[in-house]
Amino acid sequence: MSSIDLTAILDKIPISRFHYVMLIICILFYFFAAMNCVLIAPALDLIQKEFRLDPFLLGIVVGSLYLGMLLGAATCGYLSDAIGRKLALVITTTIHSIFTGLLALAWDFKSLVVLRFIAGYGLGGLLPLPGVYMSEYAPPRRRGLFIGLIETSWVFGALLAASLGLVIIPRYGWRVLFYTAFIPLAIIPPALAYLPESIRYLLMKGRVTDALLIFERLGVKLKEAPKVKVERVEVKEIFTPEYLPRTVLLWTLWFSLVYTYHGIFIWLKAFFIRTSLIVAPLFFYFVVTLAQIPGYFSATFLLDRIGRKAVLELYLTMAGIGCLAYAFSKDPMTVLLSSCIIGFFNLGAWAGLYTYTPELYPTRIRGTGSGTAASFGRFGGFLQGPLTGLVLANFGLSATFIKFMFIHLVAAIAVLLLGVETRGKRLEEISK
Repeated sequence: MSSIDLTAILDKIPISRFHYVMLIICILFYFFAAMNCVLIAPALDLIQKEFRLDPFLLGIVVGSLYLGMLLGAATCGYLSDAIGRKLALVITTTIHSIFTGLLALAWDFKSLVVLRFIAGYGLGGLLPLPGVYMSEYAPPRRRGLFIGLIETSWVFGALLAASLGLVIIPRYGWRVLFYTAFIPLAIIPPALAYLPESIRYLLMKGRVTDALLIFERLGVKLKEAPKVKVERVEVKEIFTPEYLPRTVLLWTLWFSLVYTYHGIFIWLKAFFIRTSLIVAPLFFYFVVTLAQIPGYFSATFLLDRIGRKAVLELYLTMAGIGCLAYAFSKDPMTVLLSSCIIGFFNLGAWAGLYTYTPELYPTRIRGTGSGTAASFGRFGGFLQGPLTGLVLANFGLSATFIKFMFIHLVAAIAVLLLGVETRGKRLEEISK
């Protein structure tokens, strides 16, 4: 019996409580990472006021998180291929929780930048991992749904951040808001107690006995321990002719979606204020966050029906159209409607990307490939901070959203030209 036989057995195991508990824990990891990632959004204008930051310096504060995320995604994806998915999840969650919480104690511009950079390292390292981990357990016919549901939890984490801002900031100020960032540490004990290591990872490392013990938890008893080939992690493999088109596609998608999501939604409250049309910007921000929920769920339930490519092409194009509509909005309702269109389709595209990314690489480089793609995306997140501030200050709100439109459309064209369909296929079949 070979390792490929074992993965075939794994893919045929009926979905059970084992899978659902694993899904819930992965959802919680991602949910709280989303909360911590956007926790600064409802407080951004107050931080700017307290520390007297011009738009460019405020952009540096925003962008420092993404510079940390760039480094975290680049190194922690490789780390998950070296030490395992489970331990990498725990380490990265610990880092982003502690250092986001410490923002409550920031005393000047430099401390804001340093703390957000370190928090970003943990966030960037974590975000690709729940999808990588779940992809290695979910049956092929339900993989899009399972991973899409994990990604869907992002909007609820963002919604929680907005809700906490509404409740805490008026009563206690922006600093108290950041103490809520310590909450994700509570996920770590149940994760350590329940989550098994990825069977595919264990087989790749030659740890067959450990893999067979997990099979027993799944109700599958195998009499003999097959010999497997230990595979090395080679970062350069993602640039070989076999995987280079996929790498280019994923780097383009991650850059585009990170740049547009964070460039729009971290700044959205500030954009509302700048229009002079919105009388309750924090409430409008909350409403637009709500609009992201059906976008996520619609894409999630389409992934296993019409495929990853169709979902990404449709949702990226529609998000670009929403940006164009915002650029020429002249009244509060048009601003709100176009913002909701962007939120619906941009976040739906994220569900497609998050599912698609780990599917395109083999197990030996799944974490590395996903992490480097996410890392390039975080480079976009870092750039959007100062660039959004500069474009907004020098060319205005319309130019800012026309730029977002073009980035969405470039990503949609990349999917059309370079994308491969993965719907319903086994991971080993896709990676050949």
